[in-house]
Amino acid sequence: MPRWLDLHCPYCGEPIEAVVDESAGDQDYVEDCQVCCRPIAMRVRLDDEGEPWLRARREDEA
Repeated sequence: MPRWLDLHCPYCGEPIEAVVDESAGDQDYVEDCQVCCRPIAMRVRLDDEGEPWLRARREDEA
């Protein structure tokens, strides 16, 4: 089931939302900021209870 997670863009600092598909398991992908359009490296991991956590970094830091 998709879940919306709140985060801040590592470039412009604006709050944005990312949708995470928990059924896909651990994921690494790039998504553009909804405000400044710069590429954000997203890392999604599921904890032992299946809850997702998201780490967002600048693409040049990935």
